[in-house]
Amino acid sequence: MKTVQLDNKTITPNKIICIGRNYVDHIAELGNEIPDEMVIFLKPNSAISEQLTAFYQEKIHYEGELSFIYQQGRFSAVGFGLDLTKRGLQSKLKGKGLPWERAKAFNGSAVFSDFVSIDCIPSDLTLELKIDNELMQAGGIELMMYKPDDILKEIQSFMDLQDGDIVMTGTPKGVGVIKSGANFEARVLLDEIELVSKSWMAV
Repeated sequence: MKTVQLDNKTITPNKIICIGRNYVDHIAELGNEIPDEMVIFLKPNSAISEQLTAFYQEKIHYEGELSFIYQQGRFSAVGFGLDLTKRGLQSKLKGKGLPWERAKAFNGSAVFSDFVSIDCIPSDLTLELKIDNELMQAGGIELMMYKPDDILKEIQSFMDLQDGDIVMTGTPKGVGVIKSGANFEARVLLDEIELVSKSWMAV
């Protein structure tokens, strides 16, 4: 089983629950419609990777997301997550009304920073993603259509969460193709104070 790090401890998520179309500007940049209800999909534990991959059967797109670890009934920790997507395949599947798993749940499609414990989830929690020193994504809870508490309540209305599960809360605008050799620098900020940072070199 794949693992992540929380406060220098090893955590083994059973699954990753992802929220789609949670930022209006991101919905617009992909030409999608604003959904009537929360869009939820899953990635398995096998999707977790420490390596950022630019190509897996086709070019891969990045989506930076605030990600939370669930423990003892609440979101107990935050980190930065990259939801990797086979965009071409996803578009074909969506066009046929088919599920997204082949485009979203493949091996290596979930890349995370370390996680840090939090007592609560303040509204000024944000993320930043720079690629080759250029700011590509920035956003946070204030821009979300569905806030973390709403997300947790909706998930639990039909699915049990286990301690260690990760919830990815959607991506702000600025997604794009991963280029081999590009340097990704990710940060999670609380009122401009850095809580966690991570860098990856795409391969």
